[in-house]
Amino acid sequence: MCLIIFAYQADSRYSLVVAANRDEFFSRPTRDADFWTDNDAHHPVCAGKDLVAGGTWLGLTTSGRFAAVTNIRDPSQAEKKPISRGELTLNFLAGAETPAAYCQSLSSHFNQYAGYNLLIGDGNEMFYVNNLEAKLRQLEPGIYGLSNGQLNSPWPKIEHGRQQLKLLLDCDAELATDQLISMMGNRTRAKDADLPDTGIPIELERRLSSAFIQNPERQYGTRCSTAIILGSHEQKENMCRFSEQNYDESGHRTSAHFYQFELTH
Repeated sequence: MCLIIFAYQADSRYSLVVAANRDEFFSRPTRDADFWTDNDAHHPVCAGKDLVAGGTWLGLTTSGRFAAVTNIRDPSQAEKKPISRGELTLNFLAGAETPAAYCQSLSSHFNQYAGYNLLIGDGNEMFYVNNLEAKLRQLEPGIYGLSNGQLNSPWPKIEHGRQQLKLLLDCDAELATDQLISMMGNRTRAKDADLPDTGIPIELERRLSSAFIQNPERQYGTRCSTAIILGSHEQKENMCRFSEQNYDESGHRTSAHFYQFELTH
C-alpha cells in the first residue's frame, strides 16, 4: 500500500473515511478483498490478502477495527527482514487489544520489520506508528495523508489528496465510495520542482509522484483502490461501506467488490 488519504472523526456524519491505493508488482499473487474464512479473528475481517506472506495491506472488521500499512522508502535500509509487514495489520484486525496497547507492544521488535508506517484504529481511537523513527502517535480528529514517508509529508499527491477529500466532505450530499475511488485515480505527475527527494533516481521519483502509478517497464503499479466509509456514532449510523476496484498492468479496471454491513461490537 503506497497512498492512504483518510479523515478520522473530521465530519459529524462519518467516524472514518479512507481512500487508498495499493502499489505492488503485478507478479505478486494476491486475493481480492473479501471476508476471510481462514483465520480465527474475534470478528469477521474484510480485506485483500497477500498470498506470498499471508497478511494484508489494509482491512476492516465488522466491529470497526481498521488497520493499514505502507512501506517507508529509504534506499539505505534493508528491505529483507524476518517478519512480513502484512502481519502487523492482520494481527490487530484478528485480535482484541486496544489500539494503544497493540501499538505499544510493537516497540520491542521494531527492528524485525523493514521500514513501515502503520495505522491502527477501532472507532474510539486511532494511532500512527513509524518503526524507523520509533514513533508512536495518537491521532486527533482531522484529515491526513500517508505514503512512503512520514504522516502528512508535504508530497504533492498527499497534499492534493487531503484537499480533495476535504472538498468531498464539505459537500452536503452523502459521500459515496465511487467518489473516493475516482479521487485515487489521479494519474497527474508532480512537477520536478515539487518532487520529494527520497534517495531514488529522479525518473523513478517522477513515476511514483502521482496518486495512481503506472510503471510498465518494472511491471509495477497501482493494483487496487479501496474506499471505506464508516458512519458516525454520534449520528447513530453504524453502517460501513467497503469498496475495492482492481486494475491490470495497463491501468484498466478489472474486477470490483463492494460490501455493506452493520458494525457489531
